[in-house]
Amino acid sequence: MSSYNRRAFCLTALAALTGCGFQPVYGPGGDANGLRGRINFADPADEEGFELVARLEDRLGQPANADLDLYAELFVTEEAVGFLSDGTISRYNVLGRVNWTLTGNAGQALAGDGRLFTSYSATSTTVATIVAQRDARRRLAVILADGIVADILTAADTL
Repeated sequence: MSSYNRRAFCLTALAALTGCGFQPVYGPGGDANGLRGRINFADPADEEGFELVARLEDRLGQPANADLDLYAELFVTEEAVGFLSDGTISRYNVLGRVNWTLTGNAGQALAGDGRLFTSYSATSTTVATIVAQRDARRRLAVILADGIVADILTAADTL
């Protein structure tokens, strides 16, 4: 694509976004700014739950004047997916599912769910395998939290 064609495409796309009322969610006056500090998160029950809540607080702010409550139920399982010729497991998938509900004092509610997975390799050393497992579970919680944030920000104008 030539430089001229690229510029023409970008200008056309910008004009279309301006005409449709597009406003960045994190921009000045965006919906994300109105949610910062308004959401109280349920206490986590385990390490993955702690990572989930920590990421939600990073993205949505720590509760200050919270008038919304977010409850997230996290389920994490593992399945063996790779095997060596002697039958030893060499790779695991960490499967995660989250069901969440956001409720407010006025009775409004949003709900959603998400399913994702990450993987890790089982090495010949126990310590390296445990570190890889913890990292995969942490990554899973972060990815699931980012999905929750995306869903909430999509509907932020209704809160």
